[in-house]
Amino acid sequence: MSKSLALAVAARAAVRAPAPHLRVHTLHPGQVAFAERGEQLTTLLGSCVAVILTDARRTFGAMCHIVHAGTPVHAHQDSCAYGPLALSAMDAILLARGITPKMCLAYVYGGGNMFPQLYPRRSVGDSNAGWVLDALAERGVQVLLQDLGGEVYRRLVWTVGPEEPQVTSVLV
Repeated sequence: MSKSLALAVAARAAVRAPAPHLRVHTLHPGQVAFAERGEQLTTLLGSCVAVILTDARRTFGAMCHIVHAGTPVHAHQDSCAYGPLALSAMDAILLARGITPKMCLAYVYGGGNMFPQLYPRRSVGDSNAGWVLDALAERGVQVLLQDLGGEVYRRLVWTVGPEEPQVTSVLV
């Protein structure tokens, strides 16, 4: 490989790769995380919904990955995969840091219909998205930006700071 080609490849890789000192929080279904400015929150969504809560200056971000709208069917299910439990866990994380959750702003993503041939009208993703938007409205949390519905998987990446979260469609 020529020296100029090697430099071009290295430069392209440097643009895509996160900085080695960057702390990355990768959320899986049912997880909740907190990050400070400069740290990164990331997840992959299908019919699930991710909620990011942040302050007006974007100095922190709390994110959850909700699998099921509504409450658990069985009392012993206390997983943050369920919407109310995920939002309560986010509240607890924020309150422990002296942050009032209802003063936060939200980004909301996901809620895709991953099986449109089986659910042509109302899908699990539609239910999840509707529930999350209603729950945030009931709490008085303003939604800054949302990307919901459709028939695509989404990769969500946000480096806590002034820039908006980055969402890309993923083919599976």
